[in-house]
Amino acid sequence: MKKFIMLSLLIVLLTACNANDSEQGKEEKSADKARKEVSVVLDWTPNTNHTGLYVAKEKGYFEEQGLDVDIKMPGEAGADQLVASGKADFGVSYQEGITEARVQDIPIVSIAAVIQHNTSGFASPKEKDITEPKDFEGKTYGGWGAPLEKAVISSLMKQDDADVEKVDIVNMGDTDFFTAVERDIDFAWIFYGWTGIEAELRNEEINMVYLTDYTEKLDYYTPVLATNETMIEEDPDTIKQFLAAVTKGYELAIENPDEAAEILIQAEPDLDADLVKASQKWLADKYQDDAARWGEQKLEVWENYSTWMYDNDLLDKPLDSEKAFTNEFLPNN
Repeated sequence: MKKFIMLSLLIVLLTACNANDSEQGKEEKSADKARKEVSVVLDWTPNTNHTGLYVAKEKGYFEEQGLDVDIKMPGEAGADQLVASGKADFGVSYQEGITEARVQDIPIVSIAAVIQHNTSGFASPKEKDITEPKDFEGKTYGGWGAPLEKAVISSLMKQDDADVEKVDIVNMGDTDFFTAVERDIDFAWIFYGWTGIEAELRNEEINMVYLTDYTEKLDYYTPVLATNETMIEEDPDTIKQFLAAVTKGYELAIENPDEAAEILIQAEPDLDADLVKASQKWLADKYQDDAARWGEQKLEVWENYSTWMYDNDLLDKPLDSEKAFTNEFLPNN
């Protein structure tokens, strides 16, 4: 009789447990189903410009905001085109790209500055002895074939009374900086936070000519996060939720770069772990820098750069800067 009672109790307990597990499973599935699916397209292969996105995903910040975010590679179309066409909700872009797009009536809008100041510049091996723009004369520049490149080089060289026509400009395509300077170029345009840090780790001394050392008009936002006008008009709450999570991601990267680096390495194991860690430490205080909050953008930065582009015949008409970006969706401190 006792055995029968014990067996009956065991069956009741197992049934209850199974029921609870089933209910819990239904709740989890329901929660998954309730989260809104959102996509964000990178501008390039994963790197420390993107860390806040990966942190937000790994730490559950997107889930807290009711979002299921898919981080995608750009492919041949490119992030701007995918975002503008609505094939992606968000993308990693650049102020220069958005400026050109909006002048052509492409409805893409910057919603956050990933890094507060332009950290890019022209890099060269130390033995090339290129320390200022006038040293570009007689040298070979390796780029990707955009008119913008010659205009930037020319703008810097004019301040040194140097002639851009004395620079041999070639297209080096996807060749990496280190291979290109060993082979057939003297200098190239890089982000110091990645390629410059890589040079340090390789013990290869380089000289840098930073754009911001010569004019504030070239201190533009690069990279930024972008969306399209339709998203802004029809689904502003999702933008707020997305940026609330991403902000937390970049704030963690600022406060704890070691942890943030580990998250990016785990998500993208093909990356050089030493480079990620060193780059993350270098960028930590540059994400927000002197801004009141991470992601904030200033009208004068957009006006300065678009005016420079227009003056250098890179735009067909002036940019309406106020429509090119917004701080509206950033969380308040």
